Amino acid sequence: MAYIIVFGNEKGGSGKSTTAMHVLTALLRCGFKVGALDLDLRQQTLNRYIENRAEYIRKNGTPLPMPSKGIMQSAAEMGLAEGDEAKLQAFQQAILQLDEDSDFIVIDCPGAHSQLSELAHAMADTLVTPMNDSFIDFDLLAHIDPETNQVTGPSVYSEMVWDARKARAETGATPIEWIVTRNRVGAQNMHNKRKVGAALNDLSRRIGFRIAPGFSDRVVFRELFPHGLTLLDIKDVGGGSLNISNIAARQEVRDLVMELKLPGVTVDF
Repeated sequence: MAYIIVFGNEKGGSGKSTTAMHVLTALLRCGFKVGALDLDLRQQTLNRYIENRAEYIRKNGTPLPMPSKGIMQSAAEMGLAEGDEAKLQAFQQAILQLDEDSDFIVIDCPGAHSQLSELAHAMADTLVTPMNDSFIDFDLLAHIDPETNQVTGPSVYSEMVWDARKARAETGATPIEWIVTRNRVGAQNMHNKRKVGAALNDLSRRIGFRIAPGFSDRVVFRELFPHGLTLLDIKDVGGGSLNISNIAARQEVRDLVMELKLPGVTVDF
């Protein structure tokens, strides 16, 4: 079966779709067949990213690697009544279709709790949780004492991941590899940066996740979305050398993919 990578975080604006698109593009450039499924049925950011990429290829005639985009049928198309049950069946059918011709399946979850997201988390071989480098985002993972900065207990999302791990264990599948990435880590406010880092290290030991480097807050990530491009494509479509900022951003992508330690993946881009 295809190896499933789920990008999940119940808080919006954490960079899930941007991270997912860069990871799946990295896998494509490593020679793997990749399926992509967007479970945010309202915003559809990952789907829009992929559609923008297809349009860029059409307009410019530039050959770029493309994932297979998973399609979730509507309740009417499946002959079912509207509701969660229809969505769950549509999700399972989409996964089965992608699995037929994919080495990896990348799933982008919505920034809110849903039954679809719960099921996706339980199916994850690797779960990637991008978070902005702040205690606002950290609160989704755990509660913290404001005076001591000590973790006092897991929060709603961590509890949901725990339940997903239990559900997966009951099927006899391999454990979920959970990775938290720190996005938008700024060069300023080093005191806050250290406090967030210390709290994450404490929590990672308690509930069992690895911490990986994420993406800095760079304008280039926002500029690439309308074209469907990633940092890994710039050299091919730009016709010139990368600037220093782009080289640094590209290295961040390399570092993240290396830290994911996905089976059979050798970073050669």
